[in-house]
Amino acid sequence: MNLHPIPLLLLALATALAGCGKRSSASGDSEATLPIQVAHPMVKDVVLTRQYPGYLSADAAVEVMCRVNGQLTQSNVTAGQRVRKGDVLWLIDPTPYRDAVRQAEATLKTAQAELAYARSSYERMQEVIKSEAVSEIQLLQAEANVKKCEAALHSAEASLNTARTDLGYCQIKAPIDGQITKGNFSVGAYIPGGGSPVAMATIYKDDIMYANFTVADNQWLRQLLVEELTKHSADSTYYVTVRLGEGGNLKWQARLDYLSPNVSLTTGTLDVRAVLTDPSHLLKAGSYVTITLPVGELPDALLVPDASIGTDQLGKYLYVVSDSGVVHYRHIETGELIDDTLRIVKSGLRPADLYVTHALLKVRDGMHITPVVTPTK
Repeated sequence: MNLHPIPLLLLALATALAGCGKRSSASGDSEATLPIQVAHPMVKDVVLTRQYPGYLSADAAVEVMCRVNGQLTQSNVTAGQRVRKGDVLWLIDPTPYRDAVRQAEATLKTAQAELAYARSSYERMQEVIKSEAVSEIQLLQAEANVKKCEAALHSAEASLNTARTDLGYCQIKAPIDGQITKGNFSVGAYIPGGGSPVAMATIYKDDIMYANFTVADNQWLRQLLVEELTKHSADSTYYVTVRLGEGGNLKWQARLDYLSPNVSLTTGTLDVRAVLTDPSHLLKAGSYVTITLPVGELPDALLVPDASIGTDQLGKYLYVVSDSGVVHYRHIETGELIDDTLRIVKSGLRPADLYVTHALLKVRDGMHITPVVTPTK
């Protein structure tokens, strides 16, 4: 018996479509049972912050000066070395200054001898004035000579002190502890420091650093900064976070210690400074930093991991899961980042909602899943 080819073709096509339907249904069942991690948003009180650009300055930056003329004969320091207060860094040829000290010492001895002789003569004249062996004029001249010798002695003492000071300046010493820059002169160079002191290098005292930044005058009145810095108690403290490095991965706690008493008429800002300790000497003066300043508190804030939030053309969104296990796309309004990982959700989410924490690419709006609730930490 001959079968018509068209009915056979239709039968094969119906069988194929039935098979596809079964596979699609199986696939749908697989997606419906897909386990997805979900969680409730964290609810906690948080401190709101604001970030400001700033820069670091050292506790002290002191130039090492040469105060005498002479040839630089010795260097005891290398560029970038850490030095201690009182260390001898350079030596100026002391020969002419030693000679000046010896000359001043000799002049002083001469002045002392002349004064002693003048006083002795004056005392003898006072004894014989009554016998009229000397005249009043001679006695007055002897008294004047004593005063002259006393003045010469004072001048000689001052000259000796100056000569000894200049000799001491031949040893150029570190005025503070810190790290020194490269020197401005090489050994053998003539240093003209006698008339006007010449800078040899700069020492930065960097175990204590200052983070400097500015706050707009229309912002600081609304911030905790005012309340804290206007307290008069000595134990009042207010801390900020200073961040440095790629992505701000290096951070220090710094204590605010200065708020300028006036608003700049040019910029409309107030200068603010925070102090921090850096015993490792990692921080460098002039580095640009980011200062995170606490500006208020937000009670019962809703927090979710920043990695759980998606971004599209409409903004930020979460996948929220209903009680029946259906995924719903939900647009949300976000706030600032807390503790580097959690994001404040201002609107679009409730404390009782469950949201997808991971595998955002595996879910879509309207999809059925098996929620796996992750405890909120």
